[in-house]
Amino acid sequence: MADAGSDGTSGGPRIGLFGGTFDPIHRGHVEVAEAVHDALGLDRMLVVVANEPWQKQDRPVTAAEDRYAMVVAALADRPGLEPSRIEIDRGGPSYTVDTVRELGARVPGAAIVVVVGADVVAALDTWREHEALRDLVTLAVVDRPGAPVVDPPPGWAFVHVAVAPVDVSSTELRARLEAGEPVEDAVPDAVIRCLSERGLYATGR
Repeated sequence: MADAGSDGTSGGPRIGLFGGTFDPIHRGHVEVAEAVHDALGLDRMLVVVANEPWQKQDRPVTAAEDRYAMVVAALADRPGLEPSRIEIDRGGPSYTVDTVRELGARVPGAAIVVVVGADVVAALDTWREHEALRDLVTLAVVDRPGAPVVDPPPGWAFVHVAVAPVDVSSTELRARLEAGEPVEDAVPDAVIRCLSERGLYATGR
């Protein structure tokens, strides 16, 4: 753990924020959110669906409402994990610093813990208003067993959380779905039903 208090302790509710495109959400996403929630004893864990992910402008992204519906389906039987449409309702490009500020205004005194993968840590200085964000949150850095442990740059409060790896990616899953290949090993059944009903990734068509 980093500096004293870096686990998000403040006296207010401790809220985890796990943001992503979730195109589609898969078991790895759910297990990361659950592991951080449990390891840190958070009061809430919000799984936040990006409206317009600024880091994914190089490819088409499934409509936000469809991605949100999949997240709702994935978390229906996961107590403690909450789907959040805060970025969808705000509209426009989704930036973590804007979400943290809005959440802080909604829940004064909250200690906000932002979940990031170890692979993201090196790119934190590319995030919008990263210096302001650094002063507002604690990072929960998700480590994969056997992989190098990477600390954020100086000044960030952080804690490491080890999570067993799930060898899957949303990119791979989209390709499998579009090819008509099974994904039951990586995608919750409720999500498969949701994307089939909505005809996503060429399913149900």
